Amino acid sequence: MPTVTVGRDALMAALGETYDDKRFEDLCFEFGVELDDITSEAVVMRKEKTSEKVETDATEVVYKIDISANRYDLLCLEGLSLALNVFRKKIETPNFRSIRPPPGQEHVIRVSPQTAQIRPYVVGCVLRGLKFDSRRYNSFIDLQDKLHENICRRRTLVAIGTHDLDTITGPFTYEALPPTDIVFAPLNQEKTMNGAELMEFYEKDQKLKAYLHIIRNSPVYPVIYDSKRTVLSLPPIINGDHSKISMETKNVFIECTATDPMRAKIVLDTMVSMFSGYCEEPFSCEDVKVIYPDGKEHWYPDLKPHVVSAGVDYINRIVGVELSAEKQIELLGRMQIKAELDKSSNVLNCIIPPTRHDVLQACDIAEDVAIAYGYNNVPRRIPPTNTVGKQQPMNKLSDLLRGEIAQAGFTEILTFGLCSHAEAFEKLNRPDDGKTAVVLANPKTLEFEICRPSLLPGTLKTLSNGQKMPKPIKLFEITDVVLKDDSSDVGAINRRHLSAIYGGMTSGFEVIVGLLDHVMILLDIPRDKEKGYAVVEASDGAFFEGRCANILLRGEVVGVLGMLHPNTLQEFEIPFPASAIELRMDKLIEF
Repeated sequence: MPTVTVGRDALMAALGETYDDKRFEDLCFEFGVELDDITSEAVVMRKEKTSEKVETDATEVVYKIDISANRYDLLCLEGLSLALNVFRKKIETPNFRSIRPPPGQEHVIRVSPQTAQIRPYVVGCVLRGLKFDSRRYNSFIDLQDKLHENICRRRTLVAIGTHDLDTITGPFTYEALPPTDIVFAPLNQEKTMNGAELMEFYEKDQKLKAYLHIIRNSPVYPVIYDSKRTVLSLPPIINGDHSKISMETKNVFIECTATDPMRAKIVLDTMVSMFSGYCEEPFSCEDVKVIYPDGKEHWYPDLKPHVVSAGVDYINRIVGVELSAEKQIELLGRMQIKAELDKSSNVLNCIIPPTRHDVLQACDIAEDVAIAYGYNNVPRRIPPTNTVGKQQPMNKLSDLLRGEIAQAGFTEILTFGLCSHAEAFEKLNRPDDGKTAVVLANPKTLEFEICRPSLLPGTLKTLSNGQKMPKPIKLFEITDVVLKDDSSDVGAINRRHLSAIYGGMTSGFEVIVGLLDHVMILLDIPRDKEKGYAVVEASDGAFFEGRCANILLRGEVVGVLGMLHPNTLQEFEIPFPASAIELRMDKLIEF
């Protein structure tokens, strides 16, 4: 879930009421979001900086609030306060308007045919008479970053550019040119450079290097010019320095280039609806005309609400309550949705504002009614027996084995689903074939670079952290690992594993082998190399040579056990001998 960070004092000022932390947490719960953490601005800045030391006197209390992934309108203080004020019936949902300029005064973006090679779509608008201060300006920039990380899919689908309209001259052109033909000074830089030089320059930039791959290998780069051939932006990498916005900016030109036109419209609507309230004419913006190569003209943004219909009886059935149409209309009003009843069909025609792009169909209407009504107010009913589901076989087996292994004296642990590359391979003296581990594209820390391909690293880290406990230490875990799989539609699969470790004055090799035998007896799997399971000598870099074995099930390798190698123990700072086992659960359930 995305997390939005807002200053407590600024939020309370926007709400027009001071809440203590407990009351605000309750308000968040009622609205369907979660107050995740209460911290300070200094702590947030320290965590977000690459340097461990951040010199700041920032003492403002900040709230970190988890929101739904599809509620893009809640990603900034402006949207959050608007939604909460409407929810509390303090204000009505604003009437967002886009104003079309008279002929000859409109701003135009002409699209070049070459853009079809890389990013074919562009939308835009103008916010006039904006009144920025430090908080509003920072919120404006922060919302762009959050949209880039969420709906824009790290700028691959949509890239947002914002410009000081008073520094540029229309009409604008959206083109795609060879990298060496694009020359400009990028944002906050004085030196001009061409597209190829820019790629080299930002190769070491901590933030922008993550986006270079999107266009780097393309024969043409997208670029937006004004009528004087001033570069506005090189999407999706960076804007030009000439048109950068500041707190003194009054008129903002927003452009969004995209490979997905629908997402571009949603992003533009979100930017407009969140900050048009600061315009000279509140909740309004100026249309921009986009002319595509085929001659078709489109005006953006389109802030007209759309209509979603939902039956009154359908909503009651989904939510599990008996509410009148009038009550449902009142509840939807608290969620920024105006509804009208069609008495002939007993259907609500719901008018969806541009802030609520998450509302697509009748079930979304029912969900909003449930939120406004309060989930805790929905009566609990025992469903009919023929609708009760049952536990999945893998989960059932996992639960049963957890109980049995715990009774055998092992303590269950729960480790992180991510680990470092070194922990999964180098520290275990295991080679990386490049076909096993799922690698994170932009890990935040070195500890979480890949999805764990094995449970052993997490088990060893837990043993290391708990080495002061009385010996012997016996730990186990039953959970999923993640492995690459080209046959999967997402390129990876989850696989359930069982892992256990014994550490103490002796290696406990016989205890680990005994645990394997115990599990197999419980599952009624005989010790037979052809028809059941067997243990055969093997080699694994994490284990002692000659004290390592593969576990075979009907001749197929399904796991490994053995005495851990001293180098492995040293890498994880474990000063005593230990033995471990890791076993595939999916093969056990297939037996």
